[in-house]
Amino acid sequence: MEPAVGAWCGTAEVCFRLQDHEHRLSAVRLRSGVASGDFGYDGETRTWQLRMPRPPVHRIEYQFELGYPDGHTETVADPDNPLRSGDVSTLRCPDYREPGWPLLPQAPGQWRDVYLPLPAVRGEMVARVWSPDTPADRVLVAHDGPDFHRYGELGRYTAAMIGAGRVPPYHLVLLPPGERFEWYSASPAYARALARDVLPKLAAELGTDRPVVGAGASLGALAMLHAQRRHPERFAGLFLQSGSFFQPRHDRQESGFRRYLRIVRFTGRLLRAPSFASPVPTAITCGAVEENLANNQDMARALSRQGYPVSFTEVPDAHNWTGWRDALDPHLTTLLQTVFR
Repeated sequence: MEPAVGAWCGTAEVCFRLQDHEHRLSAVRLRSGVASGDFGYDGETRTWQLRMPRPPVHRIEYQFELGYPDGHTETVADPDNPLRSGDVSTLRCPDYREPGWPLLPQAPGQWRDVYLPLPAVRGEMVARVWSPDTPADRVLVAHDGPDFHRYGELGRYTAAMIGAGRVPPYHLVLLPPGERFEWYSASPAYARALARDVLPKLAAELGTDRPVVGAGASLGALAMLHAQRRHPERFAGLFLQSGSFFQPRHDRQESGFRRYLRIVRFTGRLLRAPSFASPVPTAITCGAVEENLANNQDMARALSRQGYPVSFTEVPDAHNWTGWRDALDPHLTTLLQTVFR
């Protein structure tokens, strides 16, 4: 039975309802990375309602944009849905399943901070590093590390997978984004800093000079791939989620981004390259309803053609941390099993 208010998801359609007994609002609009639309007002039930075909996802993060008679608007979470992801509401469809690994016992380990000067970009950063109590000589390095840990639960995933014996013990390095829009936008200076300053310092700190697995989402994925192309000797594998691999034919809506042309030039050169001397195992995931889907599909095909062992997966979600978290297993798990063993 459908609820009188709040959000509802079925096999074929979704429905959103908002109470407005005194008809104080002049308009309601759905805001979401999955879908959008204008509500209609039902005077009999005194609710605003929007029905639409269900997008190809298992969950929807959304907000309501409320319009008032005086012309002002505000954007709010759904007051009748207690399930939130940060400041947005979450609608889970019947086929959504939480990943099982958060319930697994976690391997013991220790966190510490590592100071990393970055002369190549005239900057510095402090990385958070988790090391298991058992000996390890393998390393996973993640861009947007604080958010990947807080919202993508990468630290919890790491301890759970090691504790379950599904992957060999490894060190997890969470790199803060710093000047994110500059560093993560195919910047040669940042790629040089990562390869020549960050990774050697981490190797000395962790006692291993093995090439690392690099992970990133959105611009963080772009930056990790860019670094691997310029400094392939530092990388053993790549885990790329919803990479911002902008191309003019797919991504003109991003042209206002100040480093758009630099990204387009890098992506174009890579897609046109007939081969690459140092391919590595690579896992790519992207949400089925993302603007980035087409450029991620193109990137997966290009890397595969150039000799990268590539797995590409469309996941039933959008461009958000929960979708990226839910894709860690099995996709990152399989990659780590391949590279680390």
